[in-house]
Amino acid sequence: MKRHFLVDVMGLLLCIMVHAANIQERAGASLVLEKAAGRGLPRMEKILADDGYSGKPLADEVRKKYGWEFESVKRTELHTFKVMPQRWVVERTIGWMNNFRALSKHYERDAATGEAKILLASVHYLSKRLTHQEPKQERDPLMEAKLRKLAENTNNKIAQSP
Repeated sequence: MKRHFLVDVMGLLLCIMVHAANIQERAGASLVLEKAAGRGLPRMEKILADDGYSGKPLADEVRKKYGWEFESVKRTELHTFKVMPQRWVVERTIGWMNNFRALSKHYERDAATGEAKILLASVHYLSKRLTHQEPKQERDPLMEAKLRKLAENTNNKIAQSP
């Protein structure tokens, strides 16, 4: 399954499309943009997309059908990590979604189930932001015990050193 996220400038989810992996990125982009246009986004002016969505036909289609400007953000260097000014927003959103165990891998068989899980994770994240609470992270009790023991051993060695 492939996931296509459409987010605003703050990284909040506007639209999601999950489909079979045999559909290419450009076709998936057309699907998610069609779905987003059906929801009515009157303030949308420009879409910044990953390099996988590049191509003049897609940009022309977006401009002609929806009146939005479409720009593909390209990487400057391959195989190296560098924060791109516009790209990090959607990458951060995907990172938030991957904090939920059900979204860490594609467990679902049905695309609608995958979309529903992403929407639930988004609602959870938004509710935590509205109440100014950090989303609760699951902790491993065994790992916590090992970290406490390591800290104690380190403190003991520091105290014994001359």
